[in-house]
Amino acid sequence: MRTILLLAATALALSGADAPKSVRLYVLDCGRLAIDDPARLGFKKEQLKTVDLSMGCYLIAHPKGTLFWDTGAVPDSYLKPGMAKASLTYGTITKSITSQLAAVGYAPKDINFLAISHYHWDHIGNANLFAGATWLTPKIERDLMLAGKSDSRYPENYSLLKNSKFTVTDNKTGEYDVFGDGTVILKATPGHTEGHTSLFVKLKNSQPVVLSGDLYHYPEEVTTGIVPPIDVNKDQTTKSRKDLDAYIKKQKAVLWIQHDLLQFEKLKKAPQFYE
Repeated sequence: MRTILLLAATALALSGADAPKSVRLYVLDCGRLAIDDPARLGFKKEQLKTVDLSMGCYLIAHPKGTLFWDTGAVPDSYLKPGMAKASLTYGTITKSITSQLAAVGYAPKDINFLAISHYHWDHIGNANLFAGATWLTPKIERDLMLAGKSDSRYPENYSLLKNSKFTVTDNKTGEYDVFGDGTVILKATPGHTEGHTSLFVKLKNSQPVVLSGDLYHYPEEVTTGIVPPIDVNKDQTTKSRKDLDAYIKKQKAVLWIQHDLLQFEKLKKAPQFYE
């Protein structure tokens, strides 16, 4: 079955932009979260350099196919022609995912695999765009989402995934190798939610990257060890952080905290890429 999926991914990749010769990582700007009070994340305003959070989405283009990672909070459909921005509760966007993908040479239909770090609303806002992809997901995350038991706020934004092809990523190693060559690996990092996942991307000419999902929100969590009160299992979060830190050191990778606004603003954005 895995061989069939990889062959299908190779064929599908030809329908979008030309497949790259090595892994490319594109950073898409999926907006900002305006945080009035960071107490729900365990901080006082004076403890933080900035309280607002970035929302990053990511396209990984591999010689064998494409993976889209996290989909922001505000659906593309909210951003009407002529509008400078669109909002959903305290999330705001100024660009659509679709337009950013188009600048790279892709459309949502060209994406082979979708993976979501976890089921919270600010990571599933455009999941329906990728319902035609194969959803790579821990069983518990999928079960909670489709049963309406997850804290996602807007289940209508991922409702089409119920009919998507999917592959369960759970296994004893806690890793799922997306393309079978060690370059794109889903890492189990539970705690924030029951099946929270982080993503490792190995690049040819750049330092390997680990995308944190919501294992961290602020860089101050790294230095203080503070775990958000909203995490479903704070002890498990602490263990996942320790395990991922060891993995990062072993791989000589850099940690990208997806919600770290100051770090995110410094990253190259699509159509530029890391390779």
